[in-house]
Amino acid sequence: MGAWAMGPYGNDVAQDWAEDLHESNDLYFIGDTLDNVLSPENGDYLDAPFGEEGLAAVETLLRLEGRGGPKDDDSAAIDAWVDVVKAKYKPRADLLEKAGRAIDLILSERSELRELWQDSEHFDAWRAAVEDQKTRLQGK
Repeated sequence: MGAWAMGPYGNDVAQDWAEDLHESNDLYFIGDTLDNVLSPENGDYLDAPFGEEGLAAVETLLRLEGRGGPKDDDSAAIDAWVDVVKAKYKPRADLLEKAGRAIDLILSERSELRELWQDSEHFDAWRAAVEDQKTRLQGK
């Protein structure tokens, strides 16, 4: 049985994404992930794995910005990567803008991930966690 938790790194897809991130030492992988979420191919309907990767990418960007959420066992690999990369990180408005659009799409009716959570008893808590990412992304 796979991992399925509310946090942005608490599922198998996000954990695999985190492993792939470790092969990168810059923001290319985060940007590429956000581009995949926002791809016109996903315009009508965003499959859950893209949403899961998108939330992981957004949270990683937030951690680089100093606006990350709580650290836990699921975030440990990302936190280690952020510690290495943060010294040379320069904020990029384009990535922050894409992250905001990705969250909007993930929360929309066109998102399979939203549908899956909506069918669970934890939908309100999941939505609140994603809305929290959006708030932190906006610098609030």
